[in-house]
Amino acid sequence: MASNASFPSPLFLVFLALIFPTISLLPCNAFPFNQISHRQPRLAPHNYREALTKSILFFEGQRSGKLPSNQRMTWRRDSALSDGSDAHVDLVGGYFDAGDNVKFGFPMAFTTTMLSWSVIEFGGLMKGELQNAREAVRWATDYLLKATAHPDTIYVQVGDPNRDHSCWERPEDMDTPRSVFKVDKNNPGTEVASETAAALAAASLVFRKIDRAYSNLLIDRAITVFEFADKYRGSYSDALKSVVCPFYCSYSGYQDELLWGAAWLHRATRNPMYLSYIERNGQVLGADEADYTFGWDNKHVGARILLSKGFLVQRMQELHNYKNHADNFICSLIPGAPFSQAKYTPGGLLYKMSDTNMQYVTSTSFLLLAYAKYLKSANMAANCGGIPVTALKLRSIAKKQVDYILGSNPMRMSYMVGYGARYPERIHHRGSSLPSLAAHPEKIQCSSGFSFMNSQSPNPNILVGAVVGGPDENDRFPDQRSDYMQSEPSTYINAPLVGSLAYLAHSFGQL
Repeated sequence: MASNASFPSPLFLVFLALIFPTISLLPCNAFPFNQISHRQPRLAPHNYREALTKSILFFEGQRSGKLPSNQRMTWRRDSALSDGSDAHVDLVGGYFDAGDNVKFGFPMAFTTTMLSWSVIEFGGLMKGELQNAREAVRWATDYLLKATAHPDTIYVQVGDPNRDHSCWERPEDMDTPRSVFKVDKNNPGTEVASETAAALAAASLVFRKIDRAYSNLLIDRAITVFEFADKYRGSYSDALKSVVCPFYCSYSGYQDELLWGAAWLHRATRNPMYLSYIERNGQVLGADEADYTFGWDNKHVGARILLSKGFLVQRMQELHNYKNHADNFICSLIPGAPFSQAKYTPGGLLYKMSDTNMQYVTSTSFLLLAYAKYLKSANMAANCGGIPVTALKLRSIAKKQVDYILGSNPMRMSYMVGYGARYPERIHHRGSSLPSLAAHPEKIQCSSGFSFMNSQSPNPNILVGAVVGGPDENDRFPDQRSDYMQSEPSTYINAPLVGSLAYLAHSFGQL
């Protein structure tokens, strides 16, 4: 557990240095480029299996709609049962993205893609948690099928974020407008459409062996949605600026999503049409751009890693450049490597930005483990300026990031709620911070909820498995509910972490 992690004393390190002077005694957050450990510790520093279970359970706390009889996060109840009625469509279900009560389609689709990728790559290691992971995927895809049921139209958002954010209400109580927003051929949204296509395509692989009819429905819909995305090009940030910005503006444009969507359709269908599309358009869509941030907005790095598998595992020579592109991303992460540009906190956490930094930590860690898997399969290494970086090294870096999240950090705090002896207690989350319906059956009005939001008391409902935005660049974390940048959880933080935890739990014999 996080609170029981032990570290060598300074005197012991000095003793080692005197006896073994050739050993480099670097701080735990250092990643020396030319020094690669070839041994895993015998004992795991964390219970990755427990963390895996809780990382999936979190999604039940984010559910919108009619909850099933096997709902395990029991302080949650049915909510938003009339979603879509304003537009005479059924949009009940799906996930609330974070700590508010809006259903944002863009991050929900990315969450679905990454949760599916976690299952695709590491589901075989999940054992008893595999079914729970599949159910988490299906809760999203059932909703995305509803949102794409009408040709050349995608319903991309339910709820007015400005009105929603002016209240602090339980999802079960909310009475703010459940406005419906869509993209269509007159008001296109290529990035959200392409991401939705990617999500449906990836999820089709999750269900291919266990529910062929559902898998076929997902891939057929993915194909039509991608055709719409590619044919009617334009940013949804232009068409819906007043309600998607600044919350989930598409800052990176839609080219990355087109490449990402095509990559997933190629993987799911094996139709050479998508390979031709990638070969023909890859350069224009930014395949070799030097952008190394992977998250709900920018998918270039993810597409490169995904397409590199075609070369490394399937030996598709047409995709050999994507191995080089993927290597460039890897090199950017390793201090001392050529082209290194990543920043780390003094405690060793990858640090991209102040707002919800953990999303980049979890997504990057997943990419490292997925790419390590592909490299290992091909018996190859990443090439950083002529110096090989092995799959073992990539796994070591990913593990260090996950360990930081689970409590191996200067604060000795787990950033996963409900895991470890010490974790965030005042997360920025309406449902978690307000009394449950069982504890307080009376409605809590819009403005009345702010007395709970401003309270210093711990949240009454534990959102088990939620990973928050995380510490600042100096490893500090105030645990303040009002600090949404550091204290708010989100579905797209957890989705890639599921795969990483499955790998680590298996590799340490916990699964």
